[in-house]
Amino acid sequence: MDTTFYLSLFQQVVDKLDKRLMNQKQLQVETGVWLDSVVLRLYKQHWANNPGGKPQTGPAIFFSIWIGIADIKEHKLFYNIHALKLRKLKGFALTSRKFAEDFREQFKSFEHNWPNVSMKFGPQTLLQGWKIVDLDFPAEDILKIANKLIEIDFLIENLLINGKAKLISN
Repeated sequence: MDTTFYLSLFQQVVDKLDKRLMNQKQLQVETGVWLDSVVLRLYKQHWANNPGGKPQTGPAIFFSIWIGIADIKEHKLFYNIHALKLRKLKGFALTSRKFAEDFREQFKSFEHNWPNVSMKFGPQTLLQGWKIVDLDFPAEDILKIANKLIEIDFLIENLLINGKAKLISN
């Protein structure tokens, strides 16, 4: 897999994201290579105990879009939302299972807009899906999925507000 090519494409997507909207929503974005895939990751500082750390290294919520060697052969671009170790997320009183159930219930009204999405995972993967893409230049597909993820950040925010309220009332 030519990671340089795909990292360049993912960076083109980052450059096309609405910077004003990203700032307004306090969303951070990064690209890189993790687990043999080129990845674009969206997250908020307060969605992780160590927001600058590598994905999957501690309590965190983040959106990912990625492509790996096996995915290229099938012309697939994947995306998901992870919610890892939420019981340990500082400042919140959350359980992963309840958070996942509540998120999935709220997401149902958006589900029809998401290609090949599934929510049939354990509580750490809130949803995951894929899209068939033109591998020579999938930037537009990556951008569309990134913008869809940005549009539903409020689902996470609302659940976190409820988790913070419970912490304060305890």
